[in-house]
Amino acid sequence: MVDLAPQPPAPPSSARPPRLGLIIALSVLAGFLLTVVWSATFVDATIGDNIANTVLGHDAKEVPISGILAGLAFAFATGLAGSFTACNIAVFGTVAPLLGQTGTARSRLAAVLGPMRWLVVGMVGVSAVYGAIVGIVGTSMPQFSTAPNSVGLSPRSIQSMVVFGIIGLVFVYLGLAALGVVKDPLAKASERFPGARMLVLGVLIGGFLIGRPFGLFRQLFRDAAESGNPLYGAGAFVLQSVGNILIMVALAAVLVLVAGGPIGRWVAANPTRAAVMVGVSFIIVGVFTFLYWDVRLLARREILPWYPIAPWAG
Repeated sequence: MVDLAPQPPAPPSSARPPRLGLIIALSVLAGFLLTVVWSATFVDATIGDNIANTVLGHDAKEVPISGILAGLAFAFATGLAGSFTACNIAVFGTVAPLLGQTGTARSRLAAVLGPMRWLVVGMVGVSAVYGAIVGIVGTSMPQFSTAPNSVGLSPRSIQSMVVFGIIGLVFVYLGLAALGVVKDPLAKASERFPGARMLVLGVLIGGFLIGRPFGLFRQLFRDAAESGNPLYGAGAFVLQSVGNILIMVALAAVLVLVAGGPIGRWVAANPTRAAVMVGVSFIIVGVFTFLYWDVRLLARREILPWYPIAPWAG
């Protein structure tokens, strides 16, 4: 009997693609340029706040969270609102390599959505554990602080820099591993458990909650911390994470249905193309995350003398 269940994507090919140096250089440049043009004000306020206000039916920042049910609704709504924040560039990076599937539209969609369950498992696990911790000790954590960020580094900024810096460097390493430049740390684990890669990527995405400075998330963080309820904290943070990736998963599904056939055939024609898709997307994500949350942030706090920022992104 043939097993028709969707399988996670195969590990990238060990064969190095041609023009490897150029591929890496252009990926790093793309990640850097993204930090130059990215406007947190537009994404967080114009897009994020409006989505949250529309879903909740009131001003998310002005109306206090009253009760557990209201908090859970707020968590999911603000998760959707944060779909296009700087953190979620990484979500697209994990989804993009799944697009190179062949077959019918239905089989392509199954091949993409199937592995996503392991991404969700990893993300939900981290979100639940961190939310429970916040429900117990959150009032003494840096993210609970309301001190303004202006000049210098607040404890909240330091936490964001450490978390996003580590995650960014991990994505860069995984991208280089996909291109065969460094040893693949997940090779042996993937042989035993095909979902290992997506599980690890889910853990990395879930880790964004630990450093996320998004205003509406901090509002949820403070409510969960003040509740003293670890179950509420875990549930709220899980809903926040699920809402956070829902739009990205939907976009991936649409891309697979609309353009997945040609993309899949193009990838299948050359075994190194899958490795390039994975490597490029991860390097862009990693470089953007590290530079945006560490180097650019230091410049904005006037610790570094200068960092190029587009006029609309200031």
